[in-house]
Amino acid sequence: MTTSATRTNEEIISLFDQYVIPNYGRYPVCLVRGEGSYVWDAEGKRYLDLFPGWGCNILGYSPPLIVEAIQQQAAQLIHVPNTWYIEAQGEFAEAICSRSFGKAFFCNSGAEAIEGAIKLARLHTPEEKYKMITFQNGFHGRTFAAVTATAQPKYHQGLGPLMAGFQYAPHNDLQAVRDLIDDETCGILIEPVQGEGGVNTPDEGFLQGLRDLADEHDLVLIFDEVQTGMGRLGTWYGYQHFGVQPDMMTLAKGVAGGVACGAIIAKDEIAPSLRPGMHASTFGGNPLAMAAGVATVQTIEQENLLEHSQAMSQRFAQHFEPLLEELPIVKELRIVGMMIGIDLTVPATPIVGKCMERGLLLNATHDTVVRMLPALNITAEQVDEGAAILIEELRSLAEQS
Repeated sequence: MTTSATRTNEEIISLFDQYVIPNYGRYPVCLVRGEGSYVWDAEGKRYLDLFPGWGCNILGYSPPLIVEAIQQQAAQLIHVPNTWYIEAQGEFAEAICSRSFGKAFFCNSGAEAIEGAIKLARLHTPEEKYKMITFQNGFHGRTFAAVTATAQPKYHQGLGPLMAGFQYAPHNDLQAVRDLIDDETCGILIEPVQGEGGVNTPDEGFLQGLRDLADEHDLVLIFDEVQTGMGRLGTWYGYQHFGVQPDMMTLAKGVAGGVACGAIIAKDEIAPSLRPGMHASTFGGNPLAMAAGVATVQTIEQENLLEHSQAMSQRFAQHFEPLLEELPIVKELRIVGMMIGIDLTVPATPIVGKCMERGLLLNATHDTVVRMLPALNITAEQVDEGAAILIEELRSLAEQS
């Protein structure tokens, strides 16, 4: 298999060492080409990626409709500022809002979407209301409001003072949320399923309880759907999986099939509060991302990927559920659609390294959780291939523990 790389992995890493700020912990591999759920490095080694693009590549690598849409759009317009109307932006807004609710604002990332949603919540509520309740082990991004909203102290180290107005509640604790609400509270922000925190799911009735509290106290309920949106849970949006509609939701990662894009969806009665001059994003809603987004929706529908991903989710579960009884190191299995977390009694990072050596890419999060965000169009054969490698490595680790 040929690749497009002109240097070896080692040569590319040397280039980074000389010129790139080393703020990422990178694996010693340079990826150069991908197709579906497979990706190749600079020296031709193939990997099965069960965590493609950290969830951004929701259709895998180089999905044909998206590639074609970007190519065609690039030949017409690459960038147009938002002082003009852009046909592709209107089409993508229609595509995502007609499958959910409200109106859309476009930006470039999940953190940007969170920043805009927090602004909109404050703008929509009386001026004295500014506090936002978020949840322990959540994750909302790296900008200052987003990282303050992230109730994990490890992300706050060295960044103080953080923004005022954020209060943290334990996940799945309605009474704690109720106790935090006061006359200065403007909203509640939560991931329908916590991703980086370890694929943590809401208890039955918890999200509805938040909806009820928001209605009772005139708060804005915001769902951070950066990971759960765009079919990840087997429905277009995570809120539909749980049957609880927020007032706003934020989207990013897979929303444009791997192209940088973020969005806020706000109810019709809330959207106008983001009035001209109060918020903007220079590259937000650019023609390339919008064309890719429309192609993403088309691909999901044409290939029946909501239904397919549900079937593949069940297939993963059939492989992993027996491990709960077989292996003492497997503490808990959390699978919701194409979000998979295997919580271990030991650190998960060694498993990720061993699997990478064997050509399987995974993620370790929250120290002990093996996390997967497979592409919606992963095949049954790829599910079986990936599960077999991971299970073998888990068994080997259990023997050593």
